Amino acid sequence: MSAPDAADLAVDIVISNHNYAEFLGDAIESARRQTHPEVRVIVVDDGSTDGSRERLRDYEGEVEIVLKENGGQASALNAGMERAGGDVVIFLDADDSLEPDAARQAAHAFAADPRLAKVQFRMAVLDAAGRPTGVTKPTAYLGAPAGDMRASELAFPFDLPWSATSGNAFRQTALRRILPIPEREYRLCADWYVVHMTALLGDVATLEEVGANHRVHGRNNYEREHPQLDLARIRDTIGYADATSGSLARLADELGLERPERILAVSEVANRLISLRLDPARHPLPGDTRRGLVADGLRAVRRRFDVSWPMKLAFVAWFLAVAVAPKPLVRRLAELFLFPERRASLNPMLGRLRRDDGEPAAEVA
Repeated sequence: MSAPDAADLAVDIVISNHNYAEFLGDAIESARRQTHPEVRVIVVDDGSTDGSRERLRDYEGEVEIVLKENGGQASALNAGMERAGGDVVIFLDADDSLEPDAARQAAHAFAADPRLAKVQFRMAVLDAAGRPTGVTKPTAYLGAPAGDMRASELAFPFDLPWSATSGNAFRQTALRRILPIPEREYRLCADWYVVHMTALLGDVATLEEVGANHRVHGRNNYEREHPQLDLARIRDTIGYADATSGSLARLADELGLERPERILAVSEVANRLISLRLDPARHPLPGDTRRGLVADGLRAVRRRFDVSWPMKLAFVAWFLAVAVAPKPLVRRLAELFLFPERRASLNPMLGRLRRDDGEPAAEVA
């Protein structure tokens, strides 16, 4: 059987919106302007109260509109998927936008490789007025994941460079395998679930071209406008990582994939240690201790078969320092770890410390 022609692959763009009326039109127009010949736009309004629904009246008959009570991002995406029937699905946040060729490039990638479950592309960061900031995500110095990522996803999933919601396209059959997205766990950040889970169901391709624009405007539900330490956000991140780890483990077991007993990642353990050191009273995982988190950090570092030994030693030194340093220094170390902008002079060197062979280590205990 011959491979499908890219032009024959239907692409559904599911836009989820909650109180982003001022940006919603840009998102819809970017979806409607796609150069791919087979695109359908589905807009799910998740209980907006800011005039979004009035704005949607301008698009009646032009896009499919789903109005629902507020239930969170996962709920909105699930509602959109009830209407989706395309071969490829792109989830677009209403405060983001797509480049005109995003759907066409994704369709070409899926048509060229039937093993793909997910295609991700880089995202340009815009300010509230829609002006480019010059930043792209994932950060340019990080290598782009590609191919069979199952070993990496089960060894250190949250350390992988991955694009947020609007920077991904998914094969519909892969999404159907993991739906519905758990709605209680992912009122926000449902991309944690779909991005990581689909990588266990097929290969991943990363397109170097910018395919989406990510707007940082001060009212983002998750991302902050300025790079500053936010312990509430870190606690949220710990929760998303915990929920996603459990889902990855269950799916891996269903698929018969070999996995470590506990799914860990350097970034996930780092967030837990930062939270415990700086605000122990509100730390979300009551069983965590400094000693235990350092031990988990060392386990997570051992699994990083994608980086060199000097980089691993730098991670180890960071964990040890954060475990014993006074709080003001812990805060500084946390900022250097979490925000590439705070270590701009070090980023080129850190990029060189990454390993390119991609061979998994013999043991991921």
